[in-house]
Order: sequence, then C-alpha cells, then structure tokens
Amino acid sequence: MNYGEVMPFPPSNKLVRVDVGELKQTHLKIMKKSRILFYLFLVLFVPASAEEVSASFSKAVTKIYKYDYLVILPDNYKPSDKLPLLFFLHGAGERGENLQQVKKHGPFKAIKEKGVQTIIVAPQCPKDEWWNPEVLAGLLDEIQKKYSVDETRVYVTGLSMGGYGAWALAAHDPDRFAAVAPICGGGDPADAKKLIGIPVWAFHGDKDTSVALTKGQAMIDSLKEAGGDPKFTVYEGVGHDSWTKTYEDPAFYTWLFAQQREK
Repeated sequence: MNYGEVMPFPPSNKLVRVDVGELKQTHLKIMKKSRILFYLFLVLFVPASAEEVSASFSKAVTKIYKYDYLVILPDNYKPSDKLPLLFFLHGAGERGENLQQVKKHGPFKAIKEKGVQTIIVAPQCPKDEWWNPEVLAGLLDEIQKKYSVDETRVYVTGLSMGGYGAWALAAHDPDRFAAVAPICGGGDPADAKKLIGIPVWAFHGDKDTSVALTKGQAMIDSLKEAGGDPKFTVYEGVGHDSWTKTYEDPAFYTWLFAQQREK
C-alpha cells in the first residue's frame, strides 16, 4: 500500500448485517424506559397542581398600653372629701411624652379661676396611637381607688381625637358616667343604645374641616332615634376649634356638675 492511499473503514473483509426489526425493538425499549424515567421524575421532583384549602387561625396577643397622666386636685383638698371627677381627653396634637402638653387646651384654666371643687384627671396618649376605651376605663378604676371620688359624679369630656375618645369611653363603660361632653368629635352611631341613659352635651363648629359637622350630627341623630335626649351646640362660623368657646362658657360647668348618676 502506498502512502497517500485511503483505506476503507473498517478494514475488514466481513459483511456486517443489521437487523432493522431488532433495531426498532431496541429503540422502542429505550423510548419506553425514557418515558418511565420521565414520569418518575415528575412524581418525585415536580410539585402537584395547586390545591385550595380553607382554614382559620386564632391567637391571643397581649399588648401593653402605658398612659402617663396628670391629676389636678383643688385647693384645700382633703382625702376625706368625696369630690366629683372630671376626666379630660386631649386631641391628636398633644400626643407624645411631654405630659404638660395635655394642658395646652381644655377646662383647666376655667376650673381653677372658678374655684370648682373637682378632681381633674388628664391622661396623655402616646405618639401615633389612639385612645383605647378599655385602657382608659382601667385607668379610671385606679384613680377611683387612689382618690376620694364621688362615684355618682364622674364626667368625661374631650376635644377632637379626645371627642372621639369620650364617645367611645362612655359607650364602653356607660354605667360609670354622670355626663359626657364630646367636642368636635365623632363616634359610632351603633353605640347610641348604650348611651341613652347618659346626659350628653356635644359641641361642634359648622365650618370644621378636620372633623366634619356630620360626624357629630350623626351621633346626636342616632341618640335621639334610640330614645335619648342629647344637647347639641353648633357654633356658627367656627372651624375645628370649638373647644375654646365651650370651655370658657360658665353655663357648660353649671350644667356638667349638676348631673348626678343614681346610686
């Protein structure tokens, strides 16, 4: 053989026969095994189609609330004297950690000037929180244990967010209060039936753009429909600040402290 010649491959004199039928059978067996392995893979490694399950879960979670508060006692206070208690709830602007902020608005000045013999309690709501009626009721329990309080003369008043708080607290604990005086605040009209036994005097400005007059009106209307007889003063031309006129009005205190709950 000369170099440069191409030798046939494979270099054999034997004739190779291929059985086409056998080749087809072998191919079918391989395909069948492949399908089996593929389905096995799907079963073992590919999740089944999504299934919808309806269920429920419940868990009691305890949250600790902390309210700092001021107690303002009248001159010549004697622990032996049973005095009325005025519970004041401030608005959203006085929330935080500076307790003196709670006196920015409210009845403090007028009561001191008039020499009204009453205990004033003013809690402070933490920043970014809302008045919790259950916690407020617990605070009142503590105050009534610490101080000599006439339990037939416990009153709640509040402005703006505190007006909402006053409505909510009175509805949560209606048997405690001799009267409630919400100012520029709203509430849940569904609570009206709980409040029909409590004297109510509410106040609002007809130009209030922070808490619409309709919020206060809805509470008064619901109370009347439930059989109550609330008083409602609407200040003409007054915006959100309807508390200044209210807390400066001697008639307000005359009415408030005249209310007394039956023992």
